[in-house]
Amino acid sequence: MPPAPDVPRVPAPWTLGGDAYVVMLRLPPRLIEEGSFVPEPLRGRAQGRTGALMFVDYATSDVGPYRELLFIPCRFRIGGGLFWSITKIYVSSWDSVVNGRQNWGIPKDRADFEVTREAGRDRVRLHDGDHVFADLVFAPRGLRLPASSVLMPEALRTLVQVDDDRAFYYAPEASCKVELARLVEARVDPARFPDVSQGKVLFAARLSEFTLRFPIARVEPV
Repeated sequence: MPPAPDVPRVPAPWTLGGDAYVVMLRLPPRLIEEGSFVPEPLRGRAQGRTGALMFVDYATSDVGPYRELLFIPCRFRIGGGLFWSITKIYVSSWDSVVNGRQNWGIPKDRADFEVTREAGRDRVRLHDGDHVFADLVFAPRGLRLPASSVLMPEALRTLVQVDDDRAFYYAPEASCKVELARLVEARVDPARFPDVSQGKVLFAARLSEFTLRFPIARVEPV
């Protein structure tokens, strides 16, 4: 991975809009405990085996349009509570990489994204040069209904990111239209992204026309 270039600083809060797929998974312990995808400060803190895979296509954001693919292995016990944590994430722009790390401690890396839509399915490929290291196919199904994060307690949607000796706590807020979906196919290079095909899909949804607000993070020592 090349070093991040110098890009303009864009502090939080951010407001973003777009579409996404969310897949909740029951993961095998070996995937949760895989050291390369869990930072050292979170090792030994995993609680449960429910994690998430997300593909997000941001049409608008404070740093312009970009795409991302992220993995949350489970909730972690840290700072006296249980919190989700993104432990692997790729985005399509350096502006998102640099500002995501600085604003929320999110461990973003950059990759090239290729998204194709046909026959009612969305195919997402991530590649580095000629090497395709993630190939995912999603399919929406069902009736779209309105949804909002106001129905979820803040404690359940709070994430923590650990960067060196600092913990970044933040609770995104969102409103969208939601419909059921399927993860049709998932092929990855396990050296570059967790092999989510090993997990059992518990629930999948497509979020469309969302508005997402990322607040200023609360930063505390680990």
